[in-house]
Amino acid sequence: MGTGRPTLDAWMAEYEAIENEYVESLEAQGIAFASPAAADAVARRRERVAALRERGVRSLNGGASLSHGFISSACRACVGDCGSRTFYINLKCHRGCYFCFNPNQVDYERHLGEDAPWREAFEGFRAEVPEVTHVALTGGEPLLVKDKALEFLAMVHDEEPQAHVRLYTSGSFFDEDFARQARDLGLDEIRFSVKLDEGNASIDETLAALVLAREFIPAVMVEMPVIPGQEEAMRRLLRRLDALGADGINLLEFCFPLHNWEEFAKRGFRIKNPPFEVLYNYQYAGALPVAGSDEACLDLLEFALDEGLSLGVHYCTLANKNIDAVLQVNRRYDLDPTLCELGEDGFFHVGKAFDQDTDSVRAALDVADAPYVDPDDGSIAFHPRWLEMVREVGAIPARSVLTIEEPGDAPYLRELKLTV
Repeated sequence: MGTGRPTLDAWMAEYEAIENEYVESLEAQGIAFASPAAADAVARRRERVAALRERGVRSLNGGASLSHGFISSACRACVGDCGSRTFYINLKCHRGCYFCFNPNQVDYERHLGEDAPWREAFEGFRAEVPEVTHVALTGGEPLLVKDKALEFLAMVHDEEPQAHVRLYTSGSFFDEDFARQARDLGLDEIRFSVKLDEGNASIDETLAALVLAREFIPAVMVEMPVIPGQEEAMRRLLRRLDALGADGINLLEFCFPLHNWEEFAKRGFRIKNPPFEVLYNYQYAGALPVAGSDEACLDLLEFALDEGLSLGVHYCTLANKNIDAVLQVNRRYDLDPTLCELGEDGFFHVGKAFDQDTDSVRAALDVADAPYVDPDDGSIAFHPRWLEMVREVGAIPARSVLTIEEPGDAPYLRELKLTV
């Protein structure tokens, strides 16, 4: 239903058409989407997040990060912190998870067979940022090359001893000798991935490694995607982790990484529709969120509260990863703070009024001594703080979502979406 503002309606129809075209282009490749979300789906999720906050859950980045109890300092630093970075020695792995992001990595095939230039990458990182705060080692499986993993830890310990250092592993090949050496080289945190699909023996092996790690490493966690249909198994896992004394678990929104769709299809998965609140070419390798995972993660967070678990639970959405990619660019630019704000979603936000509303809105802003500008799209633009006042004069304003694009040496501000 239109707003009765022809220019505004035309722009909103244009953005809706772009979103529809994006979904249709993926459907043409055989990727299945869930039914479009109800119009009030975003509002209902915000209400659910608000209820969690009333129960003591921390909400960051507009509800994209939700946590209760223990949370790693690396998670706090994840979004927008230029001093935090993750490295890998190579991408070799013995597990073969169908949902793995690694095939999207640059030079993936090459780094299955040979090491990445990890020493040079770390030195480049040090030269690039004002302060190194957090460093992670992932893979592949880093414990397939234990000696080099220890070399990496030693390098970071020698050159940036103040940095918080963490390691990601499936738990295979983890033993007391490695744990002791890693501790002595300053490993602050270890995150195990539990593979529910691989059965009880695999789960038991990983949890045994977790118990061993607790004797040596200061913070011991699990990090894993929440796959729709595994909710009951996840509840059992949370209880076991709590009983074993794990510090926390990072629940990740389950994602389709734009390859291997046949494995997702045969399990009956569909992609969330729309996949993003703001359509954009995000750089994070997770690609597309699977329908149902967000709801399952929220259910598990509520479960942990209901059970009174001591285990820290952090739900990290795909949106949280994407916000970091956007912020890394937008935080480099100082736009006029009297006209726009940098939102929790990482984008810039501006209020706009169109067509027959422009005269009354201009008059109201003049009375309030609020600055505004006249873009070339048939609107007037102002800071979002004035949106409610603008509505009170009978106008139908829109919130404009924008980001900085950097094509070569000519960055520009690009509008991505209008909402009313």
